[in-house]
Amino acid sequence: MRTTLLFFVYLLACLILAALLTPSLMATGWIAIEPHRVMSRLAQVLILIGLWPFLRWQGLANREALGFGPGWPVIKRAIIGGWGLGVLILLALALALLELGVRLPDPTPDFWTQSAARVVQALIGGLLIGLLEETFFRGALYSAIRRRDGVRSAMLWSAALYAMLHFMKPGSLPESMAFDGAGALWMFTHVFIDVFQWSHLDSLVALFMVGLFLALVREQTGHIGWCIGLHAGWVLVIQVNRRLTDGNDDSPLSFLAGDYDGTIGWLAALWIGLLMALYWAGSAGLRAWHGRSGERPPG
Repeated sequence: MRTTLLFFVYLLACLILAALLTPSLMATGWIAIEPHRVMSRLAQVLILIGLWPFLRWQGLANREALGFGPGWPVIKRAIIGGWGLGVLILLALALALLELGVRLPDPTPDFWTQSAARVVQALIGGLLIGLLEETFFRGALYSAIRRRDGVRSAMLWSAALYAMLHFMKPGSLPESMAFDGAGALWMFTHVFIDVFQWSHLDSLVALFMVGLFLALVREQTGHIGWCIGLHAGWVLVIQVNRRLTDGNDDSPLSFLAGDYDGTIGWLAALWIGLLMALYWAGSAGLRAWHGRSGERPPG
């Protein structure tokens, strides 16, 4: 818990600094996008700028702690394999949501050239998101907690922080409120209020299960290559699914897909939970088989 809190405080400090800087940045008139997006992007930039010094301070600025211990050839193969597996896992979920009528094909899809461009953007974006988030959560954070409190705490707390931070984002201001110091404070406080909205519960649980699954993969493989690939594949399918399909609010099963991205909800939580249980059982069986045969289980 102490290690998780330390990482959370680091992220919080970056968000506070972004909230303080955003009004002055918007006052220059150089930026035309919404203030909440500016604050969010600025917080991300500050996190990236300060991350390496923070990791060095925590003794985590090395390949092993960040999950890249086996070297690039192993990591590269794992990313490719994980990406293919991640696409299959989320594609099965997306097709199930279509079959159940929870999502419907978009009646006015983009031209194929536009769709192809968006797929490429989602592919590149997914790889970047997978690399950054997995290095932070299943790399540095997981290693730090595991070193201090053991595997179980590392899995639970890294998954909890991972899920919670997806909802800690500045929201747009009410139309009647001007963006100034008071407006920035309003956005900052609602970062924490919005986390506990009842409507987010399904996606929050699903993302917690995702975090647990990725932490289990990290523990079983000893690196984050597969985690990066899985994460990137999932992001790709979610982004493409949002472009090609629409949510069906009239469906009696609409509760199965969360509001966060139209895909991650109760059905996703059950699907990922089932896969995690199967993976854990298979890994345990493999260890038992190697133990009986006198061979060393794979690391």
